[in-house]
Amino acid sequence: MRFQQEPPYAHGQAPRTAVVYCNLGTPDEPTAPALRRYLAEFLGDHRVVEIPRALWMLILHGIILRVRPKKSAAKYASVWTPEGSPLKVWTEKQATLLRGYLGERGHQVTVRYAMRYGNPSIASVLDELKAQGVNRVLIASAYPQYSGTTTASVFDAVALWALKTRQIPEFRFINRYHDDHGYIEALAKKIRSHWMHHGQSEQLVMSFHGVPERTLELGDPYHCECHKTGRLLAEQLGLAKDRYKVTFQSRFGKAKWLEPYTEPTLVALAQAGTKSVDVVCPGFTNDCLETLEEISMEAHEAFMHAGGEQFQYIDCLNDSPDWMRALTDLTERHLQGWPTQAADDPTALKASRERALTLGAKD
Repeated sequence: MRFQQEPPYAHGQAPRTAVVYCNLGTPDEPTAPALRRYLAEFLGDHRVVEIPRALWMLILHGIILRVRPKKSAAKYASVWTPEGSPLKVWTEKQATLLRGYLGERGHQVTVRYAMRYGNPSIASVLDELKAQGVNRVLIASAYPQYSGTTTASVFDAVALWALKTRQIPEFRFINRYHDDHGYIEALAKKIRSHWMHHGQSEQLVMSFHGVPERTLELGDPYHCECHKTGRLLAEQLGLAKDRYKVTFQSRFGKAKWLEPYTEPTLVALAQAGTKSVDVVCPGFTNDCLETLEEISMEAHEAFMHAGGEQFQYIDCLNDSPDWMRALTDLTERHLQGWPTQAADDPTALKASRERALTLGAKD
């Protein structure tokens, strides 16, 4: 394997630190050709679909990529904004805000966002940072709950880039924060604010992205971490067990996925006499196709058609100040010990050391 061309090594170069905020990804535009490219990369990942490779490639390229892109493009078009895909818009804004929040705390670090599938790719962002002389990189995942289908795939992308790199930067990873107090509190405040302005429904449905049930049997912690998030959030909100449900959405294919499924649960609630529901998606840190189209449109329609009278979708964390402070806290903790100030700023360096000692004492 050939290594990619690198800039000449510079002796005595001041250390530089960067944060790469990684999300799942999005097509470049809501068209069938763009969706075909995106889905080929996404569904071609062995972490996402764990069936024999040769068989799956025949199914993917022979059937799915001939049929699904056009349907998916129509769904994306229904939520597309003038600035682009909602997931891209929110991810970019969160990365920009994270840099600002870190800067207010005295950290002079580069912050970029990257997509596991689509653009900007993780590899392209790492190339850019390396060209700028960055030698320490914190990979911050947008996924609160760890899963081999998502979090581990981000690690794969970093590792594949490193295979072609002669001088590899130091890496750290934020793998999970499903039970982080700041994250839970930010969710709770978002829901309380919604209730204050729109009233509280009979049931709160917490819908997480689904994965095949087989992943749980093989040791993936995702299912347990989703339920822990749900329990902690309910406790923070003071909800009794009969006032909320944890469900899973976005099932794909014929295999059994984690249950209960979101839409059938909502239909069953309506048929049993529940007239009003609030639905929140705690596993998504920003709104995207799965929340805006699948939940706010499709699930909404299914609940009302089954006899429900009021369906309220509660926005994701997006750019809420509580979430941005929580994300900054997480990032700051994982940056401990790395230089995050200009080398010629002794006051800032001293403050950084004092902050690190304080955070270390709290941990």
